[in-house]
Amino acid sequence: MNDKILADNNKVVECIFNLDTNAFQVVALYKKTKELIASVASTVLCFDDWVKYHLESSNNEGLTKEKISEALGIATLVGSTIVIPHLRRAHEYWEALEKNNTISNFNK
Repeated sequence: MNDKILADNNKVVECIFNLDTNAFQVVALYKKTKELIASVASTVLCFDDWVKYHLESSNNEGLTKEKISEALGIATLVGSTIVIPHLRRAHEYWEALEKNNTISNFNK
């Protein structure tokens, strides 16, 4: 969908997408660290689509379930009980990512 959105040549949207791309470049923090931070922020803000996006990126970066779990624990601490439904969905999505990776690796 990003390609279709960018095909509209909307300069504001292009700038925001560019900001996101540049924010995740390795400078002082590794991309894995930034993905953990983004996962926590997305969970605290209760934005499931962002949570999924950053969990998928975290998975692609090779982050472990242990690290994701710890980060999501911090999100729950910061966000309190309102975050719990998003925490549940995040764990469900992470399980799906792990299952998908197992299937993908098995088929190679």
